[in-house]
Amino acid sequence: MNIENFKATEKATVRHLVRQDAKGEMFPVVDEDGNITDAMTRGEAHSGTKRLHPVVHLHVYNSRGELYLQHRAVWKEVQPDKWDTATGGHIDYGESVNEALEREVYEEIGLAPESYRPLFLRKYVYESSIERELVYVYTAVCDAPLSPSPTETSGGRYWTMQEIRDNMGKGVFTPMFEQEFTRCQLDNIVK
Repeated sequence: MNIENFKATEKATVRHLVRQDAKGEMFPVVDEDGNITDAMTRGEAHSGTKRLHPVVHLHVYNSRGELYLQHRAVWKEVQPDKWDTATGGHIDYGESVNEALEREVYEEIGLAPESYRPLFLRKYVYESSIERELVYVYTAVCDAPLSPSPTETSGGRYWTMQEIRDNMGKGVFTPMFEQEFTRCQLDNIVK
């Protein structure tokens, strides 16, 4: 095993051990430009403190222009049992945006980085009743098979743009997905 593989394996092992106690997971606190100003635990991030912390989202389209959505597991802390972005998650303290994107995509839908090409779309601040997030939004076109993780999601499927529009505002999707779909004009990405 070369030193690069060892470091990557060691880093993944440490991250796994930290994530086992999700409330103790460490997130960076950032300003609206993404500059790190402090750190906090997952528990603090979701406790109503509204300290801004970064997350990544990847919207995956197939070549037909359909958008893959994950079905959030019923045990999820935030927005259980709703349809949401293909992959999304917090950026851990000490992790880059790209590292978080690659980790989340692999954990949630089983895609290795060489299987897709992310296109940066934008970043924005999302605020809910319990948190504030700086969201880095990416899109990709991918026809490779997706493998939704049973420990991360309750599955997923591709939706047509019309299906998404027909279900907006009906409690089918997370409020964040609905806002992002409109704000980022996700129905105009792939034609």
